[in-house]
Amino acid sequence: MSVVVRAAWRLGAAAVRGRAGRPLSQAATSGGEAEGGGGSGSREAVERLVREHPVVVFMKGSPEQPLCGFSNAVVQILRLHGVEDYRAHDVLQDPDLRQGIKNYSNWPTIPQVYLNGEFVGGCDILLQMHQNGDLVEELKKLGIRSALLDAEKDQDKK
Repeated sequence: MSVVVRAAWRLGAAAVRGRAGRPLSQAATSGGEAEGGGGSGSREAVERLVREHPVVVFMKGSPEQPLCGFSNAVVQILRLHGVEDYRAHDVLQDPDLRQGIKNYSNWPTIPQVYLNGEFVGGCDILLQMHQNGDLVEELKKLGIRSALLDAEKDQDKK
């Protein structure tokens, strides 16, 4: 069982798979239909979003302008690791997507982070993974070298 799945499982979240969204600066804004109807909040639509890109964040606001402290913290953690190429979806722009992602992950809060289609958790889990080094390892599995490794190397030279 991967570290991501164990972390989510420990906190009671279902470890799920899915698909990711639009370019970093774009929020998901399409209108939706009821669950299962193919709208933005349907299981199929959410799955397409979380699978579309290796790193996906469902948040309040955008990476350039997060609209809650927890979404901001997720953006800052990703930034610390040098992760710039990810998809972010503003759930405030689409109430169907906001509820759909909660249903999909069985996780009640936003933000939600997905790595390679796998649900990681919210801000608390990502922070924990950052603090204990698990995030560096999970990013490595995606072919992303954490900028913190380079920062440590530079610090060792001094």
